[in-house]
Amino acid sequence: MAKVFFITGIDTDIGKTIATGWYAKKLMQQGASVITQKMIQTGCRGIAEDLLIHRKIQGIELTEEDKQGITCPYVFDYPCSPHLAAKLEQRTIERKKIETCTALLCEKYDYVLLEGAGGLCVPYNEEETTLDYLCQHQYPVILVTSGKLGSINHTLLSLQVLNSKRVSVHAVIYNLYPETDQVISQETQHFLRRYLEKYSPNTLFEIMDLISV
Repeated sequence: MAKVFFITGIDTDIGKTIATGWYAKKLMQQGASVITQKMIQTGCRGIAEDLLIHRKIQGIELTEEDKQGITCPYVFDYPCSPHLAAKLEQRTIERKKIETCTALLCEKYDYVLLEGAGGLCVPYNEEETTLDYLCQHQYPVILVTSGKLGSINHTLLSLQVLNSKRVSVHAVIYNLYPETDQVISQETQHFLRRYLEKYSPNTLFEIMDLISV
C-alpha cells in the first residue's frame, strides 16, 4: 500500500503545485514510483492544469490515470473556492469519490502526493474544509511556505492548527520562488528552521530551489 502525503500551503499561490511536482521528482530519483493527485481543481477545463505542471516537472507523460480523471476527480471552470465553483455548476463534491481515486492510485504506486486547493481552511463543500478532510484521514502533511512578508504568521498558524488536530507534519517546504526581499526571506527561513527544531523536531525542513516550468 502506498504512502500518501497531503500537500497544502499557508495560502493560495504559495507554490503548492510546483512543490508537489518537485517532491514527486525527488522521490522518483530515490527509486520510488510516484503519482500526484489533485483533490479538486478550479479555474480550468479538461485535465487539471496542476497535473500538467506536475508531469512536466517529473519529466513524464500524462498517465492513464490522468486521462481517466482518477488523479483529479473534480475539475471546475470558475477560478474560486471549490465549494463555490461546484455551486456555480450545480454539482456536488463528494468525499467518497476523492477517497476512491486515492485508493486506486495506492494500489499501483509507492507514493501518492495529494495536493489540496488553497490553504487548510478552504471549504470543499458547504460543510467541510480541507482541514476536516485531513482530520478524517490523518495523512501526513507537507506544508509549503515561502519568504514573503507575512509567511511566518501564516506558517505558525498552520502548524499550530495541525498540531491541535493531531495531524502530523512530515515536512515544511520553503519555496524560494518568486524572489522576495532577501533580508526578510533569509530571516524567515532561519526563524522557521529554529521553530521546527524546538517545537517539531521530527518535521523535515526542505529548501525548494528556483526551478523553471
